[in-house]
Amino acid sequence: MSYRIGVVDTMFARVDMGKYAVEELNKYGDVDIVRVTVPGMKDLAVACKKLLDGDCDVCLAIAMVGAHKLDEVCAHEANMGIMQAQLMTNKHVLGVFVHEIEADNEKDLYDICVDRATKHARNAYLIVAKPEELTKNAGAGRRQGRADAGRLVVK
Repeated sequence: MSYRIGVVDTMFARVDMGKYAVEELNKYGDVDIVRVTVPGMKDLAVACKKLLDGDCDVCLAIAMVGAHKLDEVCAHEANMGIMQAQLMTNKHVLGVFVHEIEADNEKDLYDICVDRATKHARNAYLIVAKPEELTKNAGAGRRQGRADAGRLVVK
C-alpha cells in the first residue's frame, strides 16, 4: 500500500521547510508526495483541502509566522481555516507553524524550522501508516521544534 501525503508551504516563510518535510518523507518507501507552495499562510487551508479532496491521505500545512501582532492574527485565522478543512474532509492536516518570536536569533529560528518540519513530516507518515506508533508515545512530552520535554514524573 502506498500513502499520499500533501506538503503545502508558503513563500512568506524565511526557511524552505517544505524541502525538509519532503526529505523526511522520502525516507519511507511507500509514500507519494504532492508539494504545493502558496503565497501566504491564509492560503494553506484551501490548498490542503484541494489535496485532501483529491487523493491525499494527510497534509502538512507549513508556515512561518512573523513577529508582528498582525502576523499572529493571520496565523489564528489560518489555523481556523485548516481546522475547517480537516472537518470538511475528515482527514488530518498537521499544522507546522514556526513563530519568529520563538527564537533568540536566526540560527535558533532556522534550527526550529528544520526540526519542526522534519518531526511533523514523520508524524504525518505515522498517522496514516502506523498510528500505533503515535499511541506508544502518548504522554511522552514529545516536541517539534525543540528537544523533547519528557514524561512528567511525580514522586
